[in-house]
Amino acid sequence: MSILPTEPSAAHGPLAGLRVLEAANVFAGPFASTLLGDFGAEVLKVEMPGVGDPLRMMNPFDGDEPLMWASMGRNKRSMTLDLRTETGRDIFLELVAEHDVLIENFRPGTLDRWGLAVEDLRAANPDLVITRVSGFGQTGPNAQMAGYGTPATAFTGYVYGTGFPDREPVLPPISLVDYVAGLFAAFGTLVALHHRDVAGGPAQEVDVALYESLLRFLEGMIAQYDRLGTLTERQGNQFPASVPCGLFKGSDDVWMVLSTSSDRTFNRLAELMGRAEMPFDPRFHTNRARVENRREVNAVVEQWFGERTGDEIQKLCDQAGVPVSRVNSMADVFADSHVQERGSLVEIAHPALGTVTMPAVVPHLTATPGSVNSPGPSLGQHTEDILAALGRNSEQIEELRARGVI
Repeated sequence: MSILPTEPSAAHGPLAGLRVLEAANVFAGPFASTLLGDFGAEVLKVEMPGVGDPLRMMNPFDGDEPLMWASMGRNKRSMTLDLRTETGRDIFLELVAEHDVLIENFRPGTLDRWGLAVEDLRAANPDLVITRVSGFGQTGPNAQMAGYGTPATAFTGYVYGTGFPDREPVLPPISLVDYVAGLFAAFGTLVALHHRDVAGGPAQEVDVALYESLLRFLEGMIAQYDRLGTLTERQGNQFPASVPCGLFKGSDDVWMVLSTSSDRTFNRLAELMGRAEMPFDPRFHTNRARVENRREVNAVVEQWFGERTGDEIQKLCDQAGVPVSRVNSMADVFADSHVQERGSLVEIAHPALGTVTMPAVVPHLTATPGSVNSPGPSLGQHTEDILAALGRNSEQIEELRARGVI
């Protein structure tokens, strides 16, 4: 992992020249602008004076440094501005006039109450793409409900189907729905920009609901209930759609994940296990048949795995073209040669920590790759520079600070 510079370099990448104004907190909205910043967009994050993004106060910490902030805030500038004040509102509208995109994730109606309704934003910049992320979207009876990621995950039906059948449902250990929503917000922003800049259409709003983002991933569960009237119940570490697919333990107690989602893959596994007759058995001939006979198939796989170590299983399956992986810890991920050679993790210089490791830019582009040029900035690190660019002198900036506007 190479150590990258602490200061942002000149804008480069396929989105160089795109100016993004971020008025968003924690995960979903900020992740969308982080993705755009990874590919060269100039991102300015507006934060509440003295408080900042709540992500700055969320675990894990190294001393006083919030570690998630280093990655989520990368490639961004930060200024403080109280949008609830008239002066803060006016300055914000000046910023709107200078940007292509606004990404916000306040509860619907919040910006309107602060005098920053769509018509106010459009008056400042008719060409502004406005990407709005909220728990339940800008419309509908739930629009005004508090929209946090973990409850939104449960709302989708996803949590209902996770865990073991004899125990309570299991929540994902990360803010899954927020990251998924951030992906859709970035995608929707680029679609709207294409419509504006290439198709010559008007600027528009992008409405991203947390729950809808994850719901989009649940195609199988939706189709199953619609056509069959049945629910996807909790099945532990088994994958409902294909067999064998799930967790199996080696003789050295190493857990491995096996997936045979096609008949050809299962046929290779059967031959590897010395059970070449299985694909000719009507109970196991197709994936559909194997799903109906899951217990019998899994018993064969469990026995074969249980007689070999994790390393032996990995080697044999790799040679046979059967997808399998040990259940890695993050220590395993850091040490993995493939992760290292691909540069899947990057180590960047950090003013307080020395260096900090974070995920690299995804996806890889051959001609115009993205980059991580700086970790998350300190709160309000660029406030004075931004205000000076807007024409404020040092006395005016100090007055704004004294009044709590910045």
